[in-house]
Amino acid sequence: MTTMVAVVHEGETGLTGVRAAKVPAPEPGAGEVVVALRAAGLNHRDLFLVGARGPGDARVVLGSDGAGVVVAAGAGVAPAPGTEVVINPSLDWEEPDDVPDVPAILGVPTDGTFAEYVVVPAHNVAPKPAHLDWAEAAALPLAALTAYRALFTRGGLRPGAHVLLPGIGSGVATFALAMAKAVGATVTVTSRSAEKCRQARELGADHAIGSAEDWTSAVSQPVDLVVDSVGSATFGKCVSVLRPGGRLVSLGATTGPDVQLSLRDMFFRQISLLGTSMGSAREFERMLALVAEHRIRPVVHRTFPLPDGPRALAELARGDQFGKLVLTVD
Repeated sequence: MTTMVAVVHEGETGLTGVRAAKVPAPEPGAGEVVVALRAAGLNHRDLFLVGARGPGDARVVLGSDGAGVVVAAGAGVAPAPGTEVVINPSLDWEEPDDVPDVPAILGVPTDGTFAEYVVVPAHNVAPKPAHLDWAEAAALPLAALTAYRALFTRGGLRPGAHVLLPGIGSGVATFALAMAKAVGATVTVTSRSAEKCRQARELGADHAIGSAEDWTSAVSQPVDLVVDSVGSATFGKCVSVLRPGGRLVSLGATTGPDVQLSLRDMFFRQISLLGTSMGSAREFERMLALVAEHRIRPVVHRTFPLPDGPRALAELARGDQFGKLVLTVD
């Protein structure tokens, strides 16, 4: 049986159970393609999953994001071998309004993209945007899809709106910054790091404020839309800066999920609180079209060779990056 190098989790919970290993290479079934990966993007989801797995769980290849070349396909399946593709990690979700109970995502419990090869449904690959290199293309899928749905499908972003992005530096936030500026929005970002604020301004942010500042006095104008993944630490501030009729889209809770909210504040000011997670195949197509039209380039903080996957995940856990960490495959 043909083998390949992959980054797997097995045994101990957390990062101590992550290692590079030789595993069987996948074969395509009906309706599937095998992609020879050129790069694979890291996400905080990878950390959450290894933290939830234990000694009784079977070995699994980690990773949700990837880009590469189709090398094998099931009978009658397109695209043909040789096609350069980016992988949509959102499984079995076609239309934006057909929201699943829990979005199914490539990588755990299925084998994922931290490997030389991955097998995926043929309809989960799309042509790689021509202006992106392999690392940039691999950085796109999960974070860019999440940002697109948060901004446009759920947030209803329009040109000229004022968008607030707390916790700039994450993959989703940096994509949201690029997409919002591409359609003519004004963007304010926040961070505990002065350096991340500086980098965000270089990427086009109109305003950058410290996380500890008084946001209501620091923002230049009332906010139309907040896209937040920070959670409890910033929730009150996010609500306070919204204009009457504004919208807060929540897509994560890195500082905790429990918040306090005055219902009077919500209904008198007619604020909309919206949740989102991942996105559909249709939104993935629209996201790629937006990226291509505006030649948006993902922010890649650093690349690592595939066997250094455990070290890359450890760096992700430290949270110092601005943009995406990516594994490259020779």
